[in-house]
Amino acid sequence: MDVSDLAQNISNNCVKVQKKVFLPGSIITTYMEKRKQICILLEGKADLIRYDLKGHQDIIEKFDKNDIFGEVFHHVNTNNELFVMATKRCEVLIFLYDDIKKKCKQNCSFHTTLISNLLELVFNNAVLQNTRIEILSKRSIREKLLNYFNILSSKSFSKNITLPFSLTNLADYLSVDRSAMMREIKNLIDEGFILKDKNKIKLLY
Repeated sequence: MDVSDLAQNISNNCVKVQKKVFLPGSIITTYMEKRKQICILLEGKADLIRYDLKGHQDIIEKFDKNDIFGEVFHHVNTNNELFVMATKRCEVLIFLYDDIKKKCKQNCSFHTTLISNLLELVFNNAVLQNTRIEILSKRSIREKLLNYFNILSSKSFSKNITLPFSLTNLADYLSVDRSAMMREIKNLIDEGFILKDKNKIKLLY
């Protein structure tokens, strides 16, 4: 799906869709039960974050250009349980699921484009969620790390990968203790599985 086409179609004044800009650290949306909001990331990067009762942060998903997100794709039990934060400057299309089922009075091309490509967007979202489930299903920190490194390597078709976020955020994403994760990374280096230079990893296996 060409995101630039969607952005261009916004100029056709579809009253059902908003285009907004969010600076790093700002909240793009909060998942709320029954709102059924859908967001498409035109530019930038963002994280889906949840805090537990002790205030610990978990990164549930990471979003990049062309990704789709919103409470439509997650079961929400309580308001404000999940929220999406911009990690880089973001441009986002925001609309409600119910609105795309209704034909726009202006008969704008945005609705036609969106509806015809919605299946692809939803499929890509399902791939993201399944990838995280696959990682979290691993029992040990080592298995989670190696599985995640393999996924990045497959995407880039290279043994040389770049972590898309800090090590602290990586620990949050893997749902592991940061200190324990750092020890396991050191073990992987010492045992000849990987080389590491800041956020760059080279797989040696």
